[in-house]
This record gives sequence, C-alpha cells and structure tokens, in this order.
Amino acid sequence: MTARRLWAAVEPLHAVVYFAPETAAAAKAVGLRGYWMGYFEGRLAPLGPVGPGPATSVLFGFAPGMVARALPDAWSFADPADVVRTRVEAVSDVLRNLVGADHEELADLLERAVDACRFDGRPLAAAWAAVPKPADVVGRLWLATTILREHRGDGHVLAAVHAGLSGLETTLTHIGDGVIRRADVQPHRGWTDVEWDAAVESLRDCGLLDGDRLTPAGKAVRQRVEDDTDRLASDPVEALGDDLDRLLELAVPLSRAVFDAGVVPVPNPMGVSRT
Repeated sequence: MTARRLWAAVEPLHAVVYFAPETAAAAKAVGLRGYWMGYFEGRLAPLGPVGPGPATSVLFGFAPGMVARALPDAWSFADPADVVRTRVEAVSDVLRNLVGADHEELADLLERAVDACRFDGRPLAAAWAAVPKPADVVGRLWLATTILREHRGDGHVLAAVHAGLSGLETTLTHIGDGVIRRADVQPHRGWTDVEWDAAVESLRDCGLLDGDRLTPAGKAVRQRVEDDTDRLASDPVEALGDDLDRLLELAVPLSRAVFDAGVVPVPNPMGVSRT
C-alpha cells in the first residue's frame, strides 16, 4: 500500500499533461493533428517513431484500431524530440501557474525515487528516464513524476499479463471493482461495443465477472494484480525510506490544488482521486 500512496500523491501532477489545453495547443503548434495524435506521439515520443503494433503493446489498454488511426502518421508531422521538448515546456508552465515554482525539495526527493527504479522490461519508463533533465525545478518535478508513473504502469502491465489478462480485460476488472465506470473509459480507449461486450463475456465465462461485477474469483485476480503492481513499484519507496513521508507531505497539497483547479477531472480514466 505504501507504493500506492506514492502513486496517488504524484499521479495528478503528471496527469495535468492529459487535460490542460495548453499541452494540446503545444502539440498542435509542432504540427500534430487532433488530441489523440498529440496524446500518442506525446506519450511515446521518447521511444522514437514506433509503429502501431509496438505502441499498442506498450500502451496495453488502448484498442489497436484507435492507435492505428494516429500512428505511424503522427511521426510524419512532428519530430519526436520537438514533441518531447514542447510537451515538457507546456506542462511545466501549466504546473507553475497552478502551484508555483518553489519546489526544489520535492523535485530532489522525486529524483531520488527515480534513481532507485529498475527499468528491466519497462520500455516507457526507460524511455522517459532517458529524457534530459530540465533546467527548471517544475520541469524536473514533472519529468520525475512521469518516470515514476510509467515505471509503475509498466509494472502493472507485467502483472496483468502474468495474471492472463489482456489490456481490455484488465480495464474490466477495474470497472467490475467499482474503481471507474465504463462511460469514463471506453470513449478514451477506443473499444467498440462489440469488442467490449466480447471481453465481458469472456470474463464471465471464466467466472471472473457476474454481470458487470467481479466475482470472488475475479476479486482475487484483481487483488493479485494490484499486489504484484505494488511489489514491482516498491524500489523507489524503499529507497526513500522515512523520507517518503516528507515527499507525501510536499506532493499531496500540490495534487489537491490540481484537482481543486478543475484541471484533472474526477472521475478520470486513471482512477486516481483527490486524497
């Protein structure tokens, strides 16, 4: 649960990038067309111009057809390095306006946590960890939160695949446990009703869903995935030791400010809430 507390404290700071209009405008300014082209190239840019197959694999929860509508075309409109640079600059400006700029202690603690991460089998986290550290404190803070959330996210993919779940099936376990709603996820992940309903039937046939709710067996699978995700995200927490409390003390008020300003909505597709 300690690893989950770290995620809950920093995920809203990272998630500003998905909802602030300034980041979408920055993507458009470098040539990308539409929100989702900006999302996919923006999130994957540190990996370089990957195709829709690898991108779908890495992102895990998105419908292949949705990814293929953006990639590989996006790479012909904007250079990945330009996308990374402008993305970091835009979200840093947004955060600076929301929470101020005097956060060097928090940035230092987040970077300590990042330094403890292992990137074996974690392509998105490894790619963002290779992005040069910004010169300004808020940029450093945002990049560190991004590496930590992708480190946890990559671990979550490993845990779900180990449990025998696809990306959509994993999402359905979250919905079946009441964490998020179908209406909050399906439009943002690109699954058709036919694809969605087929995955629901598959989990029902396996005894993991009863209607749209998890069965006891389904709850056990979901708990195992969450426990494995926390275990795989434990290295940064262990490295911080007693300083984790100080990191949370500094980060939580900033995340609350992000929510209170209405930048990150509740509910949201990540399932993160105001702590």
